[in-house]
Amino acid sequence: MLHHFPYRHIDKTKILKIIDLTTAVEYAQVKGVLLYTEVMGEKSSKRLVSYLKDDSGIIELTWFKGLNWVEKSLKPGELYTAFGRLSFFMGKPQIVHPELELVTENGSKKNYLEPVYPTTEKLKARQLGARQIATLVQALLTILQEKDLSENLPDYLLQSGKLISRYKAYCHIHFPANQEQYNHALRRLKFEELFITQLRLAMVRSERHRYSKGVKFEKVGELFNEFYHKHLPFTLTGAQKRVLKEIRSDTVTGHQMNRLLQGDVGSGKTIVALLAMLLAIDNGYQACLMAPTEILAQQHYNSLQDLLKELPIQVHLLTGSTKAAARKSILKDLAEGTAQMVVGTHALIEEVVQFQNLGLAVIDEQHRFGVAQRARLWKKAPVPPHILVMTATPIPRTLAMTAYGDLDYSVMDELPPGRQPITTVHRYDDQRSRVMDFIKEEIALGRQAYIIFPLIEESDKLDYENLMQGYENVKAYFPEPKYWISMVHGRQTPDVKETNMQRFVAGDTQIMVSTTVIEVGVNVPNASVMVIESAEKFGLSQLHQLRGRVGRGSEKSYCILITSNKLSNDAKERLKIMTATNNGFEIAEKDLELRGPGEIEGTRQSGALNLRLADLIKDKVILDAAKQYAEQIIESDPDLAAAENVRLKNYLVSLQGKTPWSKIS
Repeated sequence: MLHHFPYRHIDKTKILKIIDLTTAVEYAQVKGVLLYTEVMGEKSSKRLVSYLKDDSGIIELTWFKGLNWVEKSLKPGELYTAFGRLSFFMGKPQIVHPELELVTENGSKKNYLEPVYPTTEKLKARQLGARQIATLVQALLTILQEKDLSENLPDYLLQSGKLISRYKAYCHIHFPANQEQYNHALRRLKFEELFITQLRLAMVRSERHRYSKGVKFEKVGELFNEFYHKHLPFTLTGAQKRVLKEIRSDTVTGHQMNRLLQGDVGSGKTIVALLAMLLAIDNGYQACLMAPTEILAQQHYNSLQDLLKELPIQVHLLTGSTKAAARKSILKDLAEGTAQMVVGTHALIEEVVQFQNLGLAVIDEQHRFGVAQRARLWKKAPVPPHILVMTATPIPRTLAMTAYGDLDYSVMDELPPGRQPITTVHRYDDQRSRVMDFIKEEIALGRQAYIIFPLIEESDKLDYENLMQGYENVKAYFPEPKYWISMVHGRQTPDVKETNMQRFVAGDTQIMVSTTVIEVGVNVPNASVMVIESAEKFGLSQLHQLRGRVGRGSEKSYCILITSNKLSNDAKERLKIMTATNNGFEIAEKDLELRGPGEIEGTRQSGALNLRLADLIKDKVILDAAKQYAEQIIESDPDLAAAENVRLKNYLVSLQGKTPWSKIS
């Protein structure tokens, strides 16, 4: 009950003079003599009107419901307090359906702000509205003593953070005497919530760093050095070098690495993953890369093959559509250890896939895999392999600190040299012919273009019809045989989808008309234009992901967002951000702000963020402080064995099994 917090408070500690009431006052409490009542209007417009007078003026009190009962209960000539939302009718103050209370000799004015609790229709039907909940909570706090709600934070933390006691915080969050008291209570409970979360995460990290077993990559060998010095297609960015050092440090300790690598689209995560896999192979271990779709797995396979063509390493590809004979051969090579590197889909975690000595598992686009699926990779080796989790969906810092706080994480926020920023523009439906003319100009220069249509989640049929209509419209602008168009959508068989993709990849078609199936995947450096139809129907992260399909070559690239003329304020905000920046981290922060943490793609699948009071956007300062304190405590006392941390330890023990934390790999 104590954790059912009020969402606002009403100030009934003050009595206002009627003459002082203005439009700036939302809720008002006045005291005066009830003059008289009268019933006005007919039928549906019937209402009960009463007048309350103090020494400064008169206010009108109006009721539209329960007229008979209210009229019988009123006593003209008596002294009342009236409270409610203030409005003005023809310039005169009015309260509709006020809370009326007869002033008695022993009646005392409230000395606290009155809480308003969230409730539901079901609870109201059981006589548990906001006022009844308030009565119950007040009764509970009356019998509760400080020893019943023991402190869980150490004294030194309370002093350092200038935090009030836990008991006071719970009393004052429900029934504060004033706004300042409420603010202190809110700050204390928000800090506690974020601090306990960060402390548990810091303990998981600390335990893994101390106790988990992992294979040792003791040397940087020939394969790594030859590729690094002779075959790198470009000079590594500072961010890539930093991440490699972090991976190198993790893999030499003898403890399992669990690292999240997040980088913006096109930041060069694949090269980092390849160098990490070469490190594993140089030390006598196997490496695998797991992708969420066959298309993406195929693309990684092609890319790695091309990068490694000068080295004596054979890359294998294992997916659901791998032919039986090839599958048998690959499984044999993996079990015997002759296959050093394999790229695959979910097929890699099937029981039949056995590695001789798996040392590193790289997981691409981590949000497409569940925690349980990833954990199955651990069982592929006697000593759990190192895990490198990659995502091209930048995660806002506050969310990463909380949702992925048990992982070590690296950020790649630089683009490789030679990449030009993508120019993003917003155009309306009536400017479509100009957009199509621009695509023709780009095709004339030898480039290619994507035209993407949104998924209409409510209906596959509408989806398909929307796409087919769009396809016909595109064909009208780009007639065959001068232009050739590929089309990809969810209703196609994998073979047809793959064929159409490959035609575009090979340059046999100049335009790819598609739904969002290409959001993750295809790498076509020659594609320079991304047109997104009905862009207002897409979320920010999705728009950014789609935009990242172009700008992969050295030529100037463009993203054109086409919308209808009627746009919501949210849609206008999203489009404004997309045209203003290419920075995925800025976009992710804004996405978090607009949509909240619960909806962000890329949050861990092992349970939502169970925050009752804290807000990851508004409470960044408190979160930073909570993280800093948590890390300091675990660094100096990892097992919370010190006398001053006993409270903390006991509290964490009491929470075991109450929160859905699971290992993330």
